[in-house]
Amino acid sequence: MGRRGTPGPHGEAADADTDGEAEAGQAAAGAGAGAGAEAAEAEAWPPGAGPGPPLWRLPEELLLLICSYLDSQALGRLGQVSRRLQRFTSRDLLWRPIARACLNSGFTPHGTDLVTNIPVKERVKVSQNWRRGRCRQGTLLKWRRNLMPWMQLEGGCLYLSQAEDIHAYQLCPDGSSLHRRPLAIFSGHEEDVCRFVLASSHVVSGGGDGKIGLHKINGTFSIKFSAHEQEVNCVDCQGGVIVSGSRDRTAKLGQCLHTIQTEDRVWSIAISPLLSGQLMTHLGRDFHRGAGVLDVLYETPSTLLSCGYDTYIRYWDIRTSSQKCVMEWEEPHDSALYCVQSDGNHMLASGSSYYGVVRLWDRRQKGCLHAFSLSSPTSSPVYCLRFSTTHLYAAVASALHVLDFKTP
Repeated sequence: MGRRGTPGPHGEAADADTDGEAEAGQAAAGAGAGAGAEAAEAEAWPPGAGPGPPLWRLPEELLLLICSYLDSQALGRLGQVSRRLQRFTSRDLLWRPIARACLNSGFTPHGTDLVTNIPVKERVKVSQNWRRGRCRQGTLLKWRRNLMPWMQLEGGCLYLSQAEDIHAYQLCPDGSSLHRRPLAIFSGHEEDVCRFVLASSHVVSGGGDGKIGLHKINGTFSIKFSAHEQEVNCVDCQGGVIVSGSRDRTAKLGQCLHTIQTEDRVWSIAISPLLSGQLMTHLGRDFHRGAGVLDVLYETPSTLLSCGYDTYIRYWDIRTSSQKCVMEWEEPHDSALYCVQSDGNHMLASGSSYYGVVRLWDRRQKGCLHAFSLSSPTSSPVYCLRFSTTHLYAAVASALHVLDFKTP
């Protein structure tokens, strides 16, 4: 670069370069100041208070349409530009289409929002942790002798069977811990509780004593009646109708309304949401002996999930066929599956028979997404699991575990 005042044919050009740099520096400084002023104006400018930056002169409907073409990553980056864009891009309306394609985001296949108390954007962020298997493991409770616990999750309460009783625990707001002192204890069985459900503000339980118990959740009312000659392995209740299955090879509707004889012990039972009050169909007939179903779960009146000893999760649609399932997923380590749960949309969770293995599945894929071992080095089945949009709770023989996907 030439120096000012140097004679020669390039002297004027050198002077011009130097002057140009100075002008460019002043222009750059001016541009920086202008950008800062524009950013400050964007932050301070409220709707209807002036012209504002060009972006905010667009109609809100057009802004929403433009943002609707962005994926979650681009939408999140746009929200980092300014506080106002951060507020605008946090609207549930923009995140709802993204959330419907995510795992365990609280939406049904038809778009119904089941978790309205948590912003959709936050649920999408947590959903990424479910997909990537990022979580923090913890132990909520331990007990001394091995049991076969069952569990239900409703609101902020976790109900857990422990031997002959059912304990109701209040979860802490973070979801990763609970109050050790139970809110309520439901007793009455002479032997261990096998299964129980929550229905119409009541706890309906089946026990090893062959009896069914009915307990009011917010009261002292409790009754018990004989239902089977042997242990009640499973029970369900809807619309005031109780069904139960037993080791005595019978399934019963109510106390004595109707009895269905079966060829083997009844391990699982579920009432259709249609409440038809009669046996609708048998699911499949070509299973080998011993391939019992240990858990069954209705998702809609015509679709349900099942799992069991033959290591498969099966998805049934009785509108198409009751003899062949629509989809199936195989446990990769050839372990029996004791329980299955669904978010009602894309995600499944299953509990295996060895080493407390919990698996997450995306029903749009054949293989499992992630596996978590909860009882190593000792082996125990996962007898029951339940999950919310942020946490998964799993009960093994001697402990209750939690997987926290909100703060991994």
